[in-house]
Amino acid sequence: MPKKPKKPKQPKQISTPCRASLAGLLTATSLVLALSGCATYDVTAPADARDNASATHVKAKDARSGGRKGAAAQGKSADGDDVDCRKAKCVALTFDAGPSENTPRLLDILKKEKVHATFFMLGKNHVVKRPADVRRIDAEGHELANHTWSHEILTDIEPAEAKRELSRTQDAVQKITGKKPTLMRPPQGRTDEEVSKISRELGLAQVLWSVTAKDYQTTDSALITKRVLEQTERDGVILLHDIYKGTVPAVPGILKELKKRGFTIVTVSQLLSPAKPEPGMVYRP
Repeated sequence: MPKKPKKPKQPKQISTPCRASLAGLLTATSLVLALSGCATYDVTAPADARDNASATHVKAKDARSGGRKGAAAQGKSADGDDVDCRKAKCVALTFDAGPSENTPRLLDILKKEKVHATFFMLGKNHVVKRPADVRRIDAEGHELANHTWSHEILTDIEPAEAKRELSRTQDAVQKITGKKPTLMRPPQGRTDEEVSKISRELGLAQVLWSVTAKDYQTTDSALITKRVLEQTERDGVILLHDIYKGTVPAVPGILKELKKRGFTIVTVSQLLSPAKPEPGMVYRP
């Protein structure tokens, strides 16, 4: 008898009326607890997104990877470009709130280590003041993403203002690179049904996290490294900030140990592939 087709996993819906802050949450479990009663939106885990990928996207990815040998056949690649996170033990590396004066050094490190990351960038005082860094992020294969214009908490402002916070950064990045981001991260991870609607209209998927070093609280690079390594698991999303002095010096040690533990470090879109990020959806490990 033919096998019964697997039923796609449905996004989890979180529903609550309050607006409690989600800043600094350490794990997906704590995020679920904090969100209980605070907002209404659908949440999809990376593994579920991959499982639910359309047949067309799956076929295209498998065709691209069909001729690979060695480590690549196990879902890995030297630089992560054609990694398959259905097979490899992946973790997404993300940086918020830049670019800053620390970003060129960070890009040097990532280039040396052959690692690509996702940069959730702020428009005001960052994208518009450091266009060369934005161009370099794009040119070196990293993922351009949106962290709003001025870090306003989107759930605390009027919908029209929230839309401007996102659209102004979209426009600024497009003006510099010719590309519009397809991912955004709401400041403090605070989102709701209205923010999801706005994101959907702007073609932006929302990305939360499972690992945070709270690097906004410390300049101790060793502590930042320790916190990241303690929390990182397969399919996780690491949140760091390239605007703080202790963060970039911690990156080489973080990458070295993650690789030693068998992780393949990828962008958010690589983590979700063969699925394509769905505008409005909230992705969280």
